[in-house]
Amino acid sequence: MLIVTVVHDPDDARIRYRQLTALLAAGIEVTYAAPFEATHRRPPDGVTALELPRAAGRQRFTAIAAARRLLHRIGPEHDLVLLHDPELLLAVPGLDRHRPPLVVWDVHEDTAAALRMKSWLPRPARPVAGLAVRAAERWAESRCRLLLAEEGYRARFRREHPVVPNSVPVPDRRPPPPGDDRVVYLGRITRARGALEMIELGRRLAPQMRLELIGPADGDVAGPIAHAHAEGWIVHHGFVPNRRALGLLPGALAGLALLHDEPNYAVSRPTKVMEYMACGVPVVTTPNAAAAELVGRYRSGTVVPFGDIDAAETMIRTLHVDGERRERLGSAGWNAARADLDWRADGRQFAELIRSWSLKPQK
Repeated sequence: MLIVTVVHDPDDARIRYRQLTALLAAGIEVTYAAPFEATHRRPPDGVTALELPRAAGRQRFTAIAAARRLLHRIGPEHDLVLLHDPELLLAVPGLDRHRPPLVVWDVHEDTAAALRMKSWLPRPARPVAGLAVRAAERWAESRCRLLLAEEGYRARFRREHPVVPNSVPVPDRRPPPPGDDRVVYLGRITRARGALEMIELGRRLAPQMRLELIGPADGDVAGPIAHAHAEGWIVHHGFVPNRRALGLLPGALAGLALLHDEPNYAVSRPTKVMEYMACGVPVVTTPNAAAAELVGRYRSGTVVPFGDIDAAETMIRTLHVDGERRERLGSAGWNAARADLDWRADGRQFAELIRSWSLKPQK
């Protein structure tokens, strides 16, 4: 099969560390086309790697055109093509009608809602772009197979499509209990994900507690993040490959998910919340519906109001002095992740689904 992305980092956790791992474990041969050079990533072992330009900001046409040429040249040599970017749907029309591969679009965000947060897209153009995305979704539903990462995405489509949850790897052994001097955040750092709130939170907590941000910072917050790091308010690790990044979580006092009130966050379960739970770390999250439902159902953390730094600080200081509560929340999260959020089970389902689609002739 052929996996293609021009938007995601080739080391994207869902693609490389979950889906690829599951496919290779199932004995499925994989070709992976992605922007390795542009992101300074090494291709993973066990796959055939092909280079593509990276689509970033408004500079997307070159990458999409290159992906289209690649897809039309080698796509028919593969039983199945898995696309990870909605932009790549533009590359599908005109594929060899005599030898068409089965094209699958992996739907793992609400793209129309996400466009509202893209600083590179002019604000007046965002509603039009959202309508275009919805039209593309309807087109894709009639021309491709769809694989959904969230149950909540079903409402966007007219037909039924399989859901393989965006779950996380869960350690077999119980993680160490949460400590009292370190707070963590894992993921891309943006304004909408609470970058400025975390800077202020780190300033208030230092030096008694250390706030570690693990992940790359978007351009509009890179300066403030670098300044806060230099001042000692936070420790910014930058991009860290997912497996190493997960190793930085166990033993933390709390994991932050201070996402803003955005439509794209309401339905999607934040991966970081599940990763904190899998590592036995209590969660402090804003009340986005999906995140609040997770910590409420499993009693693995606490919810603070949107943009309320005082409430987040109060909760962290409460956990700092209450070791019994920290351990109770962390243990509940790990137990829940083992039972319901483990990629090992979902990954086998994913690989079995891909294999079954590959063996079936396209209608």
